[in-house]
Amino acid sequence: MLTIALPKGRIAEETLSLFEKIFDKKFVFDDRKLILRDKEFTFLLVRNQDVPVYVLHQAADLGVVGLDVLVEKELDLVDLLDLNIGKCKVCVGMKNEDELDTSKPSIKVATKMENIARKHFSSKAIAAEIIKLYGSIELAPIVGMCDAIVDIVETGTTMKQNGLKVVETIMNSSAHLIANKNSFISKKEEILSVYAKLSKIV
Repeated sequence: MLTIALPKGRIAEETLSLFEKIFDKKFVFDDRKLILRDKEFTFLLVRNQDVPVYVLHQAADLGVVGLDVLVEKELDLVDLLDLNIGKCKVCVGMKNEDELDTSKPSIKVATKMENIARKHFSSKAIAAEIIKLYGSIELAPIVGMCDAIVDIVETGTTMKQNGLKVVETIMNSSAHLIANKNSFISKKEEILSVYAKLSKIV
């Protein structure tokens, strides 16, 4: 039996519909339940950021998580397959009237993706003071807390509605199927069977 960690929300629903296609049966979580058990699979519903942690500690053999989270966490996992769902971008955003002033000795950047932001500005030889936030990132430049933000952008609507613009795209992201390294050895046949079936339809 394989245990698979899914991020709550739309990606979980889209992943389950992929599994329904390849196994030709329904996978539905009961209301408010966080575990879905089947003869072949156990699905866990967890926070997006926690998916790789569950997989790393082998509480799940497989997980589905955004590439941005994988890159940010830098954990020792097997990246098996891009599922081509949950597509978005990691972007630098600023107030509409501002421009990125690279001549400043340092800029303040608010984000929940500290590693991605730090590496990005470091690669441009820009000293960035990173302010870690857990949500409502768009608010930070509006109230003067930072010069720029690094955040996930799907349509760009939220930024526009808050008087912000995308000034740079750091990376494209989508949901990836990941595996625990030990599980990949001990349950290789089952994992590769799921991988083969999914890779045909994504």
